[in-house]
Amino acid sequence: MSLAVAIQMDPIEAIDIEADSTFALALEASRRGHGLYHYLPRELAFRDGRLYAHARPLEVRRAAGDHFAFGPSETLDLATVDVVLMRQDPPFDMAYITATHLLEHVHPDTLVVNDPASVRNAPEKLFVTHFPDLMPPTLITSHRGEIQAFRKKHGDLIVKPLYGNGGAGVFRIKPEDENLNALLELFSQMFREPIIVQKYLPAVRQGDKRIILVDGVPAGAINRVPAEGEARSNMHVGGKAMRDVLSERDLEICSAIGPALRQRGLIFVGIDVIGDYLTEINVTSPTGIQEIDRFDSANLSGLIWDAIEQRLAGRVDRRLPE
Repeated sequence: MSLAVAIQMDPIEAIDIEADSTFALALEASRRGHGLYHYLPRELAFRDGRLYAHARPLEVRRAAGDHFAFGPSETLDLATVDVVLMRQDPPFDMAYITATHLLEHVHPDTLVVNDPASVRNAPEKLFVTHFPDLMPPTLITSHRGEIQAFRKKHGDLIVKPLYGNGGAGVFRIKPEDENLNALLELFSQMFREPIIVQKYLPAVRQGDKRIILVDGVPAGAINRVPAEGEARSNMHVGGKAMRDVLSERDLEICSAIGPALRQRGLIFVGIDVIGDYLTEINVTSPTGIQEIDRFDSANLSGLIWDAIEQRLAGRVDRRLPE
């Protein structure tokens, strides 16, 4: 099965080829003989009832400093390709949301991964609230009185933007910390949305586990351990990736959320687990597959493409022009 694949992502020039999950997916697609296109979200155009992208044919290779090559730019009708990988990084803002609306004009005839409506309706820190038995004590609000009452009950807190990513804007507020009000004032100036406040989980010192699920099934995990003196475990801010395995509790969490992911067309998902608690369900542009592959000698990109190809099985193969 040879597929035409359009990748909607950030500039490929700046990616880290040893860590970027989209690059790993592109390499695996190329290995399977699929034809690749690359375009930026701002290069979408909807006119006359059809969705186009100003895209360029793409070749990829694992060669530092020489990891891609583009062909001439062309106007690509996204209804004529088989798969669109929606892989641009957050922020999950109105530009991101607009892209999901536009891609709905071609999905599911063109398979968009992940399903654009489900991406829009499942922001990382909000989707998890549909599984209250799995998450730590959590408050989402702009109301100062609610936040103060939550602090009085739980003491040690994590405060973060509702639509943040990569560990940006995440603060630990200890019971004796006098900076909460100042932080809330700052957040109110920076964000119109509510903020999320959670009980601090000491288990984060042992790591924040990233588990990859493919079509609702757990495929592998890494543990991200925060640096000394750091409350955040994200690798963007110095968290160290370590090999890990799925615990019985991890499997319980995956079993509980897996059917919902499959039903929503969320093929490639990364969840975050601290101790016994599910903290986020990442559906926009999950990362971590290259790190898991190195630790486990696995091929998670292959599993993801297997799932995509299974969904496309039986459809007419719309090959790229010769």
